[in-house]
Amino acid sequence: MRPRPPTSAPSPGAAACPTRAEHLFKTASAELDPHGDGWTLHRLRHSALTDLAAAGRTAPELQAKSRHQHLSSLGHYVRLGEETSARITAEHNPAARRRSR
Repeated sequence: MRPRPPTSAPSPGAAACPTRAEHLFKTASAELDPHGDGWTLHRLRHSALTDLAAAGRTAPELQAKSRHQHLSSLGHYVRLGEETSARITAEHNPAARRRSR
């Protein structure tokens, strides 16, 4: 019979790591934030997804990056606006594709 590996409880600081990261990020970004509060990691995530969407990444790519289970939940993060919607509509207009041939 093999000996069992020793079990150990996680260190007390392990649970505080995400909280510490959030604090460090807010403190470092406070001067850049117009409100002076500093940005949250959630806001950083939102900004990254918005930038990727504006750069033309597809919804499945954004879903893979953000690890959202449902595409519909990406709407909370990504708002592309009327200009992007008009461009996508024009690019996928069957009548326009027929004229350009």
